[in-house]
Amino acid sequence: MQAILGADGSPIRLFDTAHRGASKTDREMVNWRPKETSGFSELSDELGTLRNRSQDIERNHGVAAGSIQTLIDNIVGPGLRLRAMPDAGELGWDLERAKEWADDVEKKWERYSSAQTFDAARLQTAHIMAANVVRYRIICGESICLPFWLPERHGAEYSTAIRMVEPARLSTPDMPPSNKDIRQGVEINPIGEPVAYWVSNFHPAENATLTGVKLRRWRRITTRMRNGRRRVIHSFEPKRAGQLRGKPLLSPVLQRFHMLDHYERLEVQNAVLHNLISAIVETPLDQQGITELFGAEESPYQSYLAARNEFSMSALKGGAIISAFPGDTVKPFAPTRPNTAYGDFVRNAYQYIGAGLNIPVELLLKDFTQSNYSSARAALMEAWRFFMGWRKWLGAYWYKPCYELWLEEAVNRGNVDAPDFYEKFQLYTQCEWVGPGRGSIDPDRESKAHKRDLDNATSTLSEIYREKGMDWREEISQRAKELAFSKQLAEENGISFEALTGIEPTQPNEQTNQNQ
Repeated sequence: MQAILGADGSPIRLFDTAHRGASKTDREMVNWRPKETSGFSELSDELGTLRNRSQDIERNHGVAAGSIQTLIDNIVGPGLRLRAMPDAGELGWDLERAKEWADDVEKKWERYSSAQTFDAARLQTAHIMAANVVRYRIICGESICLPFWLPERHGAEYSTAIRMVEPARLSTPDMPPSNKDIRQGVEINPIGEPVAYWVSNFHPAENATLTGVKLRRWRRITTRMRNGRRRVIHSFEPKRAGQLRGKPLLSPVLQRFHMLDHYERLEVQNAVLHNLISAIVETPLDQQGITELFGAEESPYQSYLAARNEFSMSALKGGAIISAFPGDTVKPFAPTRPNTAYGDFVRNAYQYIGAGLNIPVELLLKDFTQSNYSSARAALMEAWRFFMGWRKWLGAYWYKPCYELWLEEAVNRGNVDAPDFYEKFQLYTQCEWVGPGRGSIDPDRESKAHKRDLDNATSTLSEIYREKGMDWREEISQRAKELAFSKQLAEENGISFEALTGIEPTQPNEQTNQNQ
């Protein structure tokens, strides 16, 4: 290829850098000069704006509110169930003892977490609060919960209670103490570990609405007590080193949501206005022509205009006859609304938003009319990986800290037997959190696939039941109980159990006994 030569005869370089993305002279790149930021600085001045705009979009945009609820429904659903998994080997237990301990702890945790006394304000259960934790992370980027010790509460079995606070209350005091490294309300030590949180006594927006309260004060809450017990549960996902506050999930699509909302409202308004006009009346007469027509200066013209103003095309009924004024011509009105390309354009815009939120457009709009089985399944599988990642985060960063706080109290009360609890804290508190299943598009086809995977040893009962949000041990145990009771009931009523269930009786042989 022949080079382009300059005035001095030397070749002209098309790019001033080795990487085209770093060019500062290219026409498409010359005005793209984002400022350099750190994990802390990029949110220090903009977090409040992002949070306020996200809350406004959630309040006023139907699709945005629906997308947030879709995320909550798929991540949390009715709540995550505890599956206690104490390290039996390290604790010196056999599997039977570990199972009995886990079953007892799960039952007591469920009773504690399902009561409204879980909430210090007695307004939420643990599972409802978990849904709000996810909601806060989507809209505000983070959630903040404060564990309280409230003894002798009426109807409360335990003193441990959790209180949720608005993230806007976590902020640096107006006059911070000296020699304290406080960033956006989080006090850190020299290695960047949060050691305390500064929480104001009310939300900044309530300063003008609370009667008699004008002075805003901050309380310093250490991250943990001296014995290691948590005092703050700050749940967010840091994406950069040095980031101490969470960024709203809606941040990348806020502008698109706002612009699309404005466009949709204008499109609907135009369609309504166009449909209000049924015909157009044209007149070739100006003021002078009307004066010559009526042979007078003012009054005939004014009476003519008054008569025309009183005439309403919207009052016309079927079969009506129009009496036009002198010189008038009535023409039909053919509106250009609704826009024929409106649906495709809006769906394309929502597809962009769905990609930013990691939600397929089918889920975002609750519309599967344009999808077949394969594409719908592929979209839902992609979304399911995203939901499972969030579920893992929720279990590790919110459910487990609450579980540890409760288990510590239960052990100290003598309700749970855990010798050397503090020395073996990590061994006792190992657990998993099981959420609702992902649902099924074609149950028959998927059931056949599960059976084939089990026959080929490419899957396990644990994996299959986990997809459905179930514990395989509990389900098989329940199934065994149902079969035993059904057989007894059938025999008592003179009914053949084998004919009732379709299960043929088997004759045990020597090999079967050995396998058993």
